[in-house]
Amino acid sequence: MIRKILLASVFMLCSQVAMAEQEPLNPYMEGRHYFEIKQATAPSSSDTIEVTVVFSYLCNHCNVLEPYVEAWAKKQDDNVRMNRMHVNFGGASEMFARAYIVSEMTGIVEESHPAMMDAIWKERKRFRNVDQLAEFYTQFGLEKERFMANFQSFAADSQLRRVERD
Repeated sequence: MIRKILLASVFMLCSQVAMAEQEPLNPYMEGRHYFEIKQATAPSSSDTIEVTVVFSYLCNHCNVLEPYVEAWAKKQDDNVRMNRMHVNFGGASEMFARAYIVSEMTGIVEESHPAMMDAIWKERKRFRNVDQLAEFYTQFGLEKERFMANFQSFAADSQLRRVERD
C-alpha cells in the first residue's frame, strides 16, 4: 500500500514538473488572451484630468471600494474631475442605472449616491420596483412624480444608451 502511494506521488510530482516546463514565463499572448486597445482618447486642450469611476449599486465590491474612491477624490487637485458611470448589466441593474441618471439630472447625486449604497448594503433594503426607488429619492426633496417623469424621459434613455455604448 505504501509503495502504491509513493509511486502515485512520484508520478504526480513528475507530471507537475513536466507541465511547468511547458508553460512559458508569460502565458498570456497578445491576440489570443488579450488585445491592445488602439483607440486613444481625444487630446484635450485643457489641463483638466478626467477620471471616470464605473460602478454598480448592486456590486458589493463597488460598495467596499466607494469610501476609498471618495477619500482619493478629496485629495486631488482642482484640475482633477471625477465622474461616475453606473454600469448597466440589464434586468434590475438597468433600474438602478436609470435611478442614478435621474439623481444626476436633478442635482441630488452628491447626497443620494452614498445613501443608496448604504441603503442597499448596510440597511439591506431591497428595491423591487421603480415606485420603491421613487419613494427612496423623496428624502432628498425629489417628488415622486418628478422622479418618475425623469426616469421615463427621453433624456434618461439617451444617457443610458451612452453609458452602454461607452
